[in-house]
Amino acid sequence: MSEGAALHLKGRVLAGPDDVRDELWVVGGRVTYERPGGTRELTTVEGWVLPGLVDAHCHVGLDAHGPVDEATSEKQALTDRDAGTLLIRDAGSPSDTRWIDDREELPRIIRAGRHIARTRRYIRNFAHEIEPEDLVAYVAQEARRGDGWVKLVGDWIDRSTGDLESCWPRGAVEAAIAEAHRLGARVTAHCFAEDSLAPLVEAGIDCVEHATGLTEETIPLFAERGVAIVPTLVNIATFPQLADAGAGKFPRWADHMRRLHARRYDTVRAAHDAGVPIFAGTDAGGSLAHGLVAQEVAELMKAGLPAVEALSATTWGARDWLGRPGLTEGAPADLVVYESDPRADVRVLAAPRRVVLRGKVIG
Repeated sequence: MSEGAALHLKGRVLAGPDDVRDELWVVGGRVTYERPGGTRELTTVEGWVLPGLVDAHCHVGLDAHGPVDEATSEKQALTDRDAGTLLIRDAGSPSDTRWIDDREELPRIIRAGRHIARTRRYIRNFAHEIEPEDLVAYVAQEARRGDGWVKLVGDWIDRSTGDLESCWPRGAVEAAIAEAHRLGARVTAHCFAEDSLAPLVEAGIDCVEHATGLTEETIPLFAERGVAIVPTLVNIATFPQLADAGAGKFPRWADHMRRLHARRYDTVRAAHDAGVPIFAGTDAGGSLAHGLVAQEVAELMKAGLPAVEALSATTWGARDWLGRPGLTEGAPADLVVYESDPRADVRVLAAPRRVVLRGKVIG
């Protein structure tokens, strides 16, 4: 839009789960609910309006083999943007993607630095691979490099036992999380298994990714401490294939992965019922494609979240959790427009009618 122009969003504006308005305007790239005065070039877009979607577990700059070049990173970010994802919590990447911040047509990214893993206990080329005595130093390093988050690998297959095992001693994790908090960063961890969860929560962790190992013993602990989970159910759907591929060498691990997959919906439903905060994330960028946030929201509903709560996990609630505004007065105009009410059928999220980023209509 030219200087002095305004964008008029008309229809139903879902500013919050209980805050539905008839219209909003975008002036100077920002949201306003006051009709702009004066003579302006006005563009009107009609439909159902949501804040730009959030993918709270995504990896821009990474593929199944490790870091990628800028052209590939750009393609990943554009794929997410065109699917309506305008805010990404990048849950670990070895690539420097700061250049994306200067590109007005690309989504906003909140970075967690690079994964921090135990030596030979994660995917090759993804993480800093270190031993416990270095954990505090690496957490401090990534806290300074990131945007308020640090990502640990909490458990992974241990070749000596042939199954998922915790990666870090309790004392090392406590010291590392305390250091991250001192530096103003929150800490999250990749966790598939059961045994890694309680020590991390008791050490003060802020979030757990995947959290497939939650049980009736650990769910109340998460709820009591307010520790969020990002289930990445579209990623957990791949567990049977992973298990089949690794069963010959690691049969205990394969059986474990199949059990975690079989109860995935029950696990998320129980966490939700207990009041554990849940947010939508796809785990795109490793082996998964980008642009899957609509599928993840549908998966959360299959797990038992009501439609409005599943939407909140990628809109109002997710933005509040990450400290980013939604469709509030004066906020940057990052929003998505749909043909019909996403509360009635979340599948509409897969087909944005218009995407507005930094106040500009994309496409």
